Amino acid sequence: MTDLADREWRLIPEKSRPGPVNMALDEIAAETAGEGGPATVRVYSWEPSTLSLGYHQEPETIDWSYCEQEGITVTRRPTGGGAIYHDAIGDISYSIVLPADEVPGDLMDSYELLCEPLMAAFEGMGVDAYFAEDDQPAIHQPACYLRELHPAHDVLAGDGRKVSGNAQYRQRDAVIQHGSITFEKRPDRHLRTFSDPPSDEEFDNRVTSVREQAGIGREEAVATLETTLSEWFGAHEGTFSEEEMERARERAERKYGSDKWTRERDDPTA
Repeated sequence: MTDLADREWRLIPEKSRPGPVNMALDEIAAETAGEGGPATVRVYSWEPSTLSLGYHQEPETIDWSYCEQEGITVTRRPTGGGAIYHDAIGDISYSIVLPADEVPGDLMDSYELLCEPLMAAFEGMGVDAYFAEDDQPAIHQPACYLRELHPAHDVLAGDGRKVSGNAQYRQRDAVIQHGSITFEKRPDRHLRTFSDPPSDEEFDNRVTSVREQAGIGREEAVATLETTLSEWFGAHEGTFSEEEMERARERAERKYGSDKWTRERDDPTA
């Protein structure tokens, strides 16, 4: 537990939701925290399967027909980086949302602070994890897990392969940090979402998973992450209010589920 625990926190346990709703919930949680409500930490998964594009990603890097054929939703994150394939099996996602004035103003300092419970969770799972110490060249720039490795936000396992990517941005008066943990690699679907995919071998050489590193089940990995986050922030188990969920569904429909945002990077709610 840290000084950040000296305020109200709620932990929202893992639940599968559509990609646009997951993105909208981060924004709604930020508005709640910025208006004096509880800070939020949550663990979540994606159903249906979703490809989340980095904010600056060009749409022609994606195989839209494959995604449509396979029922993979495509949305765009407000954060940078490349696309990430998420589903309810291979991916475990989390987000931390709190008022901006409660974290350091320097981006690297705030990353270091908010990633402390993530690294503790990896230790609890039995994964030897550390931040990339040096930049490493890209294998496939459109794919988040195959881009150049960056010391600020890429987490590697003991064998030097990437196991987690994280990003942070500010929304009004709040800070949102969200991240993806690879529980189980699914290159057969992950790579096919790109218009010019790299090989499975290239993916395997750069990416690892919690299952591969620690041999534990998904339920245990999720429980470890939730318990660690809850203890570190002093969070009580909670839920989104009906009003928050209604706003999130509306935001998802108007913004994160729209072609205007996903294909053109144009926010229709701005």
